[in-house]
Amino acid sequence: MKTFKIGVIGIGDISDVYINNLKKYKMVEIVACASRGLDKAQKKAAQFQIPKAYASGFDLIADPEIDIILNLTTPAAHFELNKAALLAGKHVYTEKPLAATFAEAKILIDLADDLGLYLGSAPDTFLGSRLQTCRELIDNGTIGDIVGAGAFVVSHGHEWFHPNPDFFYQVGGGPLLDIGPYYMTALLSLLGPIKTCAGMARKTFDHRIIESQPRQGEEIPVEVDTHITGTFEFASGAIATIIASFDVWDSELPRLEIYGTKGTLCLRDIDPVDGPNLFGGEVWLRTRDNYRWIGLPRRPDLPDWTIVESRRPFNEISHRENSRGIGLFDLVYAIANQRPERASGRMALHQIEAMEGLLHSAQVKQFYTMQTTFERPEPLPVDFPKGEI
Repeated sequence: MKTFKIGVIGIGDISDVYINNLKKYKMVEIVACASRGLDKAQKKAAQFQIPKAYASGFDLIADPEIDIILNLTTPAAHFELNKAALLAGKHVYTEKPLAATFAEAKILIDLADDLGLYLGSAPDTFLGSRLQTCRELIDNGTIGDIVGAGAFVVSHGHEWFHPNPDFFYQVGGGPLLDIGPYYMTALLSLLGPIKTCAGMARKTFDHRIIESQPRQGEEIPVEVDTHITGTFEFASGAIATIIASFDVWDSELPRLEIYGTKGTLCLRDIDPVDGPNLFGGEVWLRTRDNYRWIGLPRRPDLPDWTIVESRRPFNEISHRENSRGIGLFDLVYAIANQRPERASGRMALHQIEAMEGLLHSAQVKQFYTMQTTFERPEPLPVDFPKGEI
């Protein structure tokens, strides 16, 4: 089977996880990396025995040996680099977001379609054992027909730990666009395309005070709404609610719940950066058999939530050592087998439109009707390879 040559653009901390994971597969070979500065690229190349280093992403894209571009740059650079890679005849897998705006993302999707190229996008955490277990329980009817869902990602922002938190409060930032893609992708992968959405939003503070070093005490302006609520009506009829906030001191809300006619699935994480941000973790299940109000007075012998055993791969619960990159390997496998990729650009486009639509709805006080759709990705097989091939 063909070995696909990969070029990595962007060599920040996240690149180490991607490179280490991709090196487990014989079907891919990382042949080049690029950074804004040749010295950095050369150091990364030496660290991982990558043959070539480039001083810019555009130089790397011009390399005729490369089949697939892995774009790990900052969001502002995604559109131009992804577009250049497609025009150069390369398949592309990009970190989130696919592009900074829905309009730009639509251009990329249309271009990839016209050129017959694959275009995939993170996040790929929905391919991990946790959300794939949820998918299995939905597909096999354990919780019945889906009624609705709730997604909750709330904290008090990034100024407490991030050395340069400005971006999170500037145009293009905010809680929905920052961490929201993990939650939105989880919902889309489980429930399919959205038909209509509505939102409400507010900016609670005009300024935030940085609490972290080295800029502790510095005041930064807030340009975007920081407490956002939204409702999505899915094509299936399910209705989901999302709360995304940088204005909440603490919460006991779960990260994600799925409600069916026969039961409920719950991702019961306290930490707002867990939940769909992780590949692994527990899935809690409650059905009619252990419904807490099955009789009054409540019986003390009723079982609590059932923790569902997962048989699926990619079960890490670490933010530093995880399975980032399986979406890219699935794309490689999809190219080789001429099938759709799971972490698809079309699902990422729909996700971006839904988030923009929610924010637009909040501004104009009207429902937003979605323009795009996508095919819900196939479940990841239980025996999906964790290396070799």
